[in-house]
Amino acid sequence: MARRVKRSNPGPSRRELPDRGESQLRIVGGSLARRRLKYAGDPRTRPMKDRVREAVFNLIGPAVAGKHAIDLFAGTGALALEAISRGAARATLVERHYPTAAVIGENVAALAVESAVQVVTADVFIWSRRLPDLGPAPWVVFCSPPYDFYVDRRADVLALVTRLLESAPAESIFVVEADARFDYGALPSPEAWDIRDYPPARVGIRRKQ
Repeated sequence: MARRVKRSNPGPSRRELPDRGESQLRIVGGSLARRRLKYAGDPRTRPMKDRVREAVFNLIGPAVAGKHAIDLFAGTGALALEAISRGAARATLVERHYPTAAVIGENVAALAVESAVQVVTADVFIWSRRLPDLGPAPWVVFCSPPYDFYVDRRADVLALVTRLLESAPAESIFVVEADARFDYGALPSPEAWDIRDYPPARVGIRRKQ
């Protein structure tokens, strides 16, 4: 079974911003803190809320520094760009929707981090089966697909996470965001996942030893 769920209080230090409208999404911490990200308000991108993203990065802590951030189903790119802000050496963002990937590119340019960031327009499931050489640095992997994928494409999601866990260098970190319908006990070594509830989101974090 997965580790017991902890119902976390991410704290009142930063007010949650709405999830719709351009310029209402921001980098929470690090060197780019409070910089705004372009977001057209498309509900399909479902960006992780500011308060949840802050809580996740507080749990990861300084371990993100020097790692290669891999943002699957990247949407706005906020997770990978947050990682860059907090010291990740590189980032690869995978997003299949061309207009959404173009907006990510605009955010990357606005933050002047083009030298460290690659935006890949591709289907995540196909990309992962043809996994490119991502270099020797440990990864911090963010897997935040549409919640319905955990029902409609459950086998694909499980295979995706399993494949990347097997391929990742030691000391890599995995962050998987789902909702209450997903059973983290179905993932490899379920006891290794630290599960936190931020309703409606449920976030599992695992460090690969």
